[in-house]
Amino acid sequence: MTTMHQETYDYIIVGAGSSGSVLANRLSENPKEKVCLIESGGSDASLRVQVPAGTITLYKSQTYSWNYFSVPQENMNNRPLHIPRGKALGGSSSMNSMIYIRGDKSDYDRWATLGCDGWGWKDVLPYFKRSERNELNQSGDYHGFDGELAVNKANDPNPFSYKFIDAAQKAINLPRNEDFNGASLQGCGIYNLTQKNGQRLSSYRAFVAPVLSQRDNLDVITKCSVDHLIMEGNRVTGIKLVSESSSRTIMASKEVILSAGSLGSPHILLRSGIGPEEELRKAGIKPIHNLPGVGKNLQDHLDGLVTVRSKNTKTLGFSLGALPSILASPFKYIFNRKGWLSTNYVEAGGFAFTSDTETIPDVQFHFVPGYRSHRGRLFEWGHGYAIHTCVLRPKSIGEVKINTSKELDIDFNFLADDKDAKVLIEGIRLARKILAASPFNDVRGKEMLPGEHVQTDEELLEYIREYGATVFHPVGTCKMGTDSMAVVDTELKVHGLQGIRVVDASIMPTLVSGNTNAPCIMIAEKASDAIMAV
Repeated sequence: MTTMHQETYDYIIVGAGSSGSVLANRLSENPKEKVCLIESGGSDASLRVQVPAGTITLYKSQTYSWNYFSVPQENMNNRPLHIPRGKALGGSSSMNSMIYIRGDKSDYDRWATLGCDGWGWKDVLPYFKRSERNELNQSGDYHGFDGELAVNKANDPNPFSYKFIDAAQKAINLPRNEDFNGASLQGCGIYNLTQKNGQRLSSYRAFVAPVLSQRDNLDVITKCSVDHLIMEGNRVTGIKLVSESSSRTIMASKEVILSAGSLGSPHILLRSGIGPEEELRKAGIKPIHNLPGVGKNLQDHLDGLVTVRSKNTKTLGFSLGALPSILASPFKYIFNRKGWLSTNYVEAGGFAFTSDTETIPDVQFHFVPGYRSHRGRLFEWGHGYAIHTCVLRPKSIGEVKINTSKELDIDFNFLADDKDAKVLIEGIRLARKILAASPFNDVRGKEMLPGEHVQTDEELLEYIREYGATVFHPVGTCKMGTDSMAVVDTELKVHGLQGIRVVDASIMPTLVSGNTNAPCIMIAEKASDAIMAV
């Protein structure tokens, strides 16, 4: 390995994903501040990334995804679960489904009650609005119109997406909701998306790519990973970077900011000797700073699928009958940004209640106007449609630990709390009611999963144990707060250390009620103000 020279910046940001790209933009607005943005993945310059329909090819990609796997899940038939995370500029915002959802107002008010002063709904709403360039003429009470992040609807929603909306209204009284980020989360409708001109708009493409050539004070380094943090006493002063052929030391005169996500950020801390003292020793790492909460409090949305075979060729799928639309799709996309290639696969969805005692929705639906394989394949011959249902505010809490190989053991601990199973079982029943409603009468087919024979609570629970999966929204492993397990304070500074903050989904004390990309962007917006105020 060839050793390279040392460099110095004011700020080093580790991770060019949803949060890190926002920070790179905001901190480099001041030409006097020298900023370095580090991304362990490579370029995002691929049609697979930029064309919306390409997202389905990214989840298991060796080039664009960190294909993590959990440890065998004790309550899910000892299955390890696949955990794709973005491995390119833009991070997971370069491989997600582009859905722009903030969650419910109460999610953030709950953070405030947990000791996160200044993170209630009224505090965070201005930061959501700051980033957003809403192009849908939605209410200015909730939306911004001058930010970098374009927010639109799908250009050409599949007709089956509207069947879902009609069916949800008829079957379970779910009201039509034109704006899930407005006055109420409840309802069904077409999702807002982070797209521009019918293309994916990742955080990197929105916040960094447009300014990179204009700012001499902003450098972006790719295909390098952080081996460990460099410390002088209790102050973090830099990072040791490694790549396939070299290593380099980069110093920060002001701060190192970890924005590597809920897996990457705690991993860097643990590798650097910052975390639970006894666990570090067991992994063969010398403890530098005892911080018991690092890696704890892992939360994610547990998902259950109902998937139906149908012969109708208007759904997304491969068949002889669909061949004309498949062959025409490149031309429709190039000239009009419409057709199959314009889909993000989950154009419609909704938020519903499984219990009369809930005051805010406790399940989310992602409707897919195409057949989701009952065998776990990315593609299947034929057609169909499906509903993914997830538990919005799970009670089961997991953790990540570092092992003797210096890699992460990821344990979601799914279904450790029986309440999560109860919510998901009822959520799957709601999804079945929607699919049984009259708008689907003319396109009916066979339910492949769970299958018509699966009806009782016990049978549905066993189905979830065998087929349940994550929705790829891990949060919480460097949680914000003031209790003994908190890792960062309300300004996202790591407790007991200087010169380091964590700014990404890992700081969430509790999981928000929806997709996590928009909240991560908000977190970075708020953090940038705190950093620049120093």
